[in-house]
Amino acid sequence: MREIEIFIDGAAKGNPGPAGIGVVICQSGVTIKNIHKYIGKATNNVAEYTALIYGLKECISMGADSIKINTDSQLLCRQINGIYKIKNANLMQLYNQVLLLSSAFKKMTIEHIRRDKNTGADKLANKAVKEARKKPVL
Repeated sequence: MREIEIFIDGAAKGNPGPAGIGVVICQSGVTIKNIHKYIGKATNNVAEYTALIYGLKECISMGADSIKINTDSQLLCRQINGIYKIKNANLMQLYNQVLLLSSAFKKMTIEHIRRDKNTGADKLANKAVKEARKKPVL
C-alpha cells in the first residue's frame, strides 16, 4: 500500500481577495513534492478547499492508496469529517469534488493541526499570491 501524507493551506489577502494554495506532499516523512498556485480572487475557505483538491489529484496521479491530510483549517476538517454542515453553495461544490476524488483511495483521513505545524504549506500559499502580485499587467 502506498501511503502519502499531505499538508495543505490556502491564503487569501482580503476575504475575498487575491488567493493562493500550498500543498506539501510527503512519503515516509520526506517531502517529495511542493505545489503552489495562484487561484485568483477567492475567500480563504475556497482557497483551503482548492488546496485539498489539488493535493488529492496529485496523490491520485502518484498512485497513492492511503492518504493522510493535515490542515490548519478547522472548518474544512470538520466539514469533510461530517461534523459541520456546509451552508455555502460554493463550498458545497468543492466538497462534492473532494468526495468524488476521495473515492480513489482505500483510506483517507483528515486531521486538524496547529498553524505552527503547517508552515511549509502556508509559505507556499503565500508565495503563490506574492508571485502573482509581482507579475506585470500587460
